[in-house]
Amino acid sequence: MKYEQLKSLLEENSKHLDLEVIEKAYRLAEKMHEGQFRKTGEAYVEHPVAVAAIVHELGLDTTSIAAALLHDVVEDTDVTLEEIEKEFGKETAHLVDGVTKLGKIALLTQEEEQAENLRKMLLAMSQDIRVMLIKLCDRLHNMRTYEGWKPQKQRDKALEVMEVYAPIAHRLGISNIKDELQDISLRILDPVGYEEVHRIIQREGNAQKIVDTIVEEVKSKLVEFGLEDATVMGRVKSVYGVYRKMYMQGRELSDIYDIYAVRIILNNVAECYNALMLMHDLYRPIPSRFKDYISTPKANMYQSLHTSVIGKKGVPFEIQIRTWDMHHTAEYGVAAHWKYKTGVQGQDNMEDKLTWVRQILESQQDSDDASEILSNIKNDLIPDDVFVFTPKGDVINLPYGATIIDFAYAIHSAVGNRMTGAKVNGKIVSIDYKVNTGEIIEIITAKDKGPSRDWLNIVVTSEAKSKIRSWFKKERKEENIVEGKEALDREFRRALINLEGEEYTKFVENLAKRNKLNNAEEMFAALGYGGLQLSKVMFKAKEEYAKMQKEARANEPKIKTAPIKRTKSSNGVIIEGLDNCLVKFSKCCNPLPGDPIVGFITRGFGVSVHKQSCVNARPELRDEENAGRWVNAYWAENIREDFKATLDIIALETPMIVGEVSMMMTNNRIPVFALNARQMSDHRIEMSITIGVNNTEHLSSVINKLSKNKNIISVIRG
Repeated sequence: MKYEQLKSLLEENSKHLDLEVIEKAYRLAEKMHEGQFRKTGEAYVEHPVAVAAIVHELGLDTTSIAAALLHDVVEDTDVTLEEIEKEFGKETAHLVDGVTKLGKIALLTQEEEQAENLRKMLLAMSQDIRVMLIKLCDRLHNMRTYEGWKPQKQRDKALEVMEVYAPIAHRLGISNIKDELQDISLRILDPVGYEEVHRIIQREGNAQKIVDTIVEEVKSKLVEFGLEDATVMGRVKSVYGVYRKMYMQGRELSDIYDIYAVRIILNNVAECYNALMLMHDLYRPIPSRFKDYISTPKANMYQSLHTSVIGKKGVPFEIQIRTWDMHHTAEYGVAAHWKYKTGVQGQDNMEDKLTWVRQILESQQDSDDASEILSNIKNDLIPDDVFVFTPKGDVINLPYGATIIDFAYAIHSAVGNRMTGAKVNGKIVSIDYKVNTGEIIEIITAKDKGPSRDWLNIVVTSEAKSKIRSWFKKERKEENIVEGKEALDREFRRALINLEGEEYTKFVENLAKRNKLNNAEEMFAALGYGGLQLSKVMFKAKEEYAKMQKEARANEPKIKTAPIKRTKSSNGVIIEGLDNCLVKFSKCCNPLPGDPIVGFITRGFGVSVHKQSCVNARPELRDEENAGRWVNAYWAENIREDFKATLDIIALETPMIVGEVSMMMTNNRIPVFALNARQMSDHRIEMSITIGVNNTEHLSSVINKLSKNKNIISVIRG
């Protein structure tokens, strides 16, 4: 977009804008971005201008528009925040800083960078909501021009939008931006599915005709009964909205009642309920498809009456009835605070609307695990909400899939800590019961009761997890140390890490430092109360132990002085002293490139290759009779073959968990040779999956990706 176009838009509605400040901001952006171009070939300054136009469309103030024009100058040019503050004031500098990425901070992984960027934006957002509004506008324009990116970057950005930015837009109530972000992302991630759903929605081009006919019928009915001031408008559901119900929830097209919808906007609440009765008289309502969000607003402030009906031609559609204030909030969310409130200064009355942001940030304070932080934040941003009631009638808003434990901690940490059980609609339910909208829940407590460690595997909200860990951290320090040490020692035995005395002490002390803790006792305690994931510690422990073994072998006295010929076999393994021998990989340990290995000369079947840590190949177990048949083995360089590896997975019992694991392998082009799953007694699923990987690094990458799934408890190499 050219600045002249933006300027024309601003002049049409300049009542509350300082056009001189905006002009000054543009001139600085134009100067600093001179000579820079986007991948699409346009001058770079056109991007901040387009972002400023979207910000203006949301109805934000002069400071927001100026910050939108300047949002990239600190990151991409030599301009500093101090210079921005000097020229435009502290408020504008704060907005620019909040939107700017972390930039030059050194982080270990892309995952850590994404987690820190998101945490920084949420922190800035908790102080000034305009930070996130500008960021959403920035991301929306980037997605509108995604053709300039490489295919992989398109997919990465689209996935990030789906997991983070669209849910945030939903939580802020900005439906227009949310719908467009989701539709563009879907077009990138599943172009075939997008086109198929788009074709279904349009019904061979008749969609708008259907909506227009319904709008005329509704208008006539309202005028007939004296509601001639009503505004009636129609809409067709977003492509992603239908796609999600058809492909992700497995619903038939005939079961989706809101593909088409009309909105009736009236002057007051009484007229809304009168209009509802008229609509139920005009059309046949669908049982159990009525929702009253006026008396019970959504967490993002959304209010409206929803009812699904069958039209006169047999087409189901939804009717939404609301006042003008409700409509402004539904379309622009928190941005309506600026767009439709006259004389607004700053963020008055925004505290309650941003409580969820502060809860997310507070729940992450005790965790240093970037992947867990990112997973919890994404989980808390899931757009599906459940509304449940306390016995006194108070409404508690929870994410889809939340349990009664999440409900208890949402009321108060003391209620959750003392919970012994719960009643739902007067009936006792199990501790892992998942709550549903409309249920009345009563928590049963006891004075001396404390939470169970198993609850960490049941709850879904980061708030509940944080409060459970906090209780164990404060109340059970000694117990945590014992629990953590026992759990770690148990995994050491499974991984054949055998250390004693000073060697053990030194090993765990180094392991604690690698996990950013001061000493082994802190690490044991963190493992005990759940602040540190055992799988993450074991990954580093196996690396450290392999390094120790390698150093020990290097320091062993060399018995043979003559050079030994090494010849690469067809399997990518070099066997000392043997040429072109038959090599097979032992099934007891399934070695991978990167694992220290050893060979055993079999009778008639070539050389069997084991991991050096294999229970069948450890030096102390090699008898004297067969000592001469053990030979040194090494991996050749640049191996490009697939090797089989087995993963043991423990996950929560959900309907799609096996499919999710399989889909993850398919999406990452990882061959699957076997997949077995069985139901356990504690509402968990145990899976064993044999896959093809290139080496240990490839396997670690797969384990890390699986661990990001909120329903997967542990992933261990078999």
